[in-house]
Amino acid sequence: MNFLNSQNKRKLGLGLALTMAFCMAGLTRSAQAQSSIPEYPNRPIRFIVPYTPGGLGDSFARALGQGLSERLGQPVVIDNLPGASQAIGAEAAARAPADGHTLFMGTQSGLVLNSIARKKLPYDPVKDFAPVSMLFSSPLFLVVHPSVPAQSLAELITLAKARPGYYTVATIGEGTSTNLISLMFQSSAKVKLLQVPYKGSAPAITDVLAGTVHMMFEGGASALPHVRQGKLRALASSAEKRTERNSPGLPTMSATLPGLELETWFGVVAPAGVHQSIIDRLNFEIKQVQRSARMQEMAANLGADIFISSPEQMGSRISSQLTEFAKVMKDAGIEPK
Repeated sequence: MNFLNSQNKRKLGLGLALTMAFCMAGLTRSAQAQSSIPEYPNRPIRFIVPYTPGGLGDSFARALGQGLSERLGQPVVIDNLPGASQAIGAEAAARAPADGHTLFMGTQSGLVLNSIARKKLPYDPVKDFAPVSMLFSSPLFLVVHPSVPAQSLAELITLAKARPGYYTVATIGEGTSTNLISLMFQSSAKVKLLQVPYKGSAPAITDVLAGTVHMMFEGGASALPHVRQGKLRALASSAEKRTERNSPGLPTMSATLPGLELETWFGVVAPAGVHQSIIDRLNFEIKQVQRSARMQEMAANLGADIFISSPEQMGSRISSQLTEFAKVMKDAGIEPK
């Protein structure tokens, strides 16, 4: 029996035709979207590092750049843009084309602490960047010139209390981890140090080595080699727990001043708007470089820990620490400037 009359047949035919048209349109849009994503990478990648050459962040950036270049088949050019507590480099990265050919070494200092310590920045740490991957984390090491008679953190506190404002401490600018841990130390120990700001770790540690500045809270790349050579003396680390792998025999600051802990982290971000497929590709390739024996050995030698993550995990960390460290900096007496 024929259940469809001619009118119903015409309606059914029209419906099928429209459905097929919509499906074809969807497939066309999908194909156009895929074709609009260029081959990646198709030229050298610029990796902006907000530090002077040398130091922990720059050392890791160069190692990562070499690994990515080998895997991606394009040169990764390190572009050192220090200054303004990392704001110069961050602004340059935020304004770069969102095509994946500009990356930025985003750090706890540049994306979290700086945002809290300054009333106005030329970039937004959340809106202007797309998280790609965490890279590594590291404590800071309190190192002093051999002319400083203190052999322990407790002895340094005693010396600093006896001469308020006499002892100098190098930092790499307001809103950085070196600045924050210095202020946290002074608040916790109830001492007064004279802070001497620098544009990067390399010139800062040079002056500490020369005895021009008495001390510095610094990452392992700049500090530990000089400690091993006897040119500097390490008193403590800002690690949450004492570790013999990174710094044998070195106590934590919190052992003397409970609660004085700061684990800094470094990662990779791209300008906001980079296609997700490019973000995912970069995240995958960075993980492969991080797992390499070369990178693992480098981290151990510099007192750092490889930090593998997804883009989402990095974004969540930035957001949560913006809230967490707002309180920490307020408690340390740091007012936005």
